[in-house]
Amino acid sequence: MSEQSAETASLPSVMSELAALDDPKVRAVNARHGDDHGVKLSELRALAKRLKTRHELALQLWGTGDGAARLLAMLTCRPREFDRDELDAMVRAARMPKVHDWLVNYVVKKSPHAEELRTEWAGDGDPLVAAAAWDLTTRRVVGRPAGLDLAALLDAIDSGLRDAPEATRWAMNSCLAAIGIEHAEFRDRAVAIGERVGAFRDYPTSPGCTSPYAPTWIAEMVRRKGGA
Repeated sequence: MSEQSAETASLPSVMSELAALDDPKVRAVNARHGDDHGVKLSELRALAKRLKTRHELALQLWGTGDGAARLLAMLTCRPREFDRDELDAMVRAARMPKVHDWLVNYVVKKSPHAEELRTEWAGDGDPLVAAAAWDLTTRRVVGRPAGLDLAALLDAIDSGLRDAPEATRWAMNSCLAAIGIEHAEFRDRAVAIGERVGAFRDYPTSPGCTSPYAPTWIAEMVRRKGGA
């Protein structure tokens, strides 16, 4: 696809290019993580750069249900053009981990409906929807904590982290770590919760990577920030 044709590319032509980029080896690796596509993320980003912002095409790509197409849709849409109900339906339909992650981080977080959805999704019976609420809460903890009851968030994590479904558990644990890293007055309690619950204590971590075990994660990130 040339740069000129990229600006007018149709859904069939883009799907054809995605099919040509599909690598069985990449697909096999992604499948182990619950994803259903075989296109390298770097190639998806390169294609998105050529297509530029194409919201109507992004809607069509999302509608295919194809994993690679939905990831490309997240890179070529206009996040602020989705209404609240569209985003709610999309998050409930995003069952693949990478699609869910990009949808929340690249689209929902940039939406004017993010805060409304965060509160509505809290405690939702769908673990992935509840995880999205926790992801949005973590963003608030780090960037806009004013108005959040951090003590109440720690109460909820303390009571729910141990038995939460896996997807929600990861997001709750990230919020726990964020509170401990960003808010020194709650750091000791966040570490104590992490130690007591023990979530991801034994999670295998590659050399050079930070453990998702909250006490270790908090200590390392605080160290990097100079102990603040």
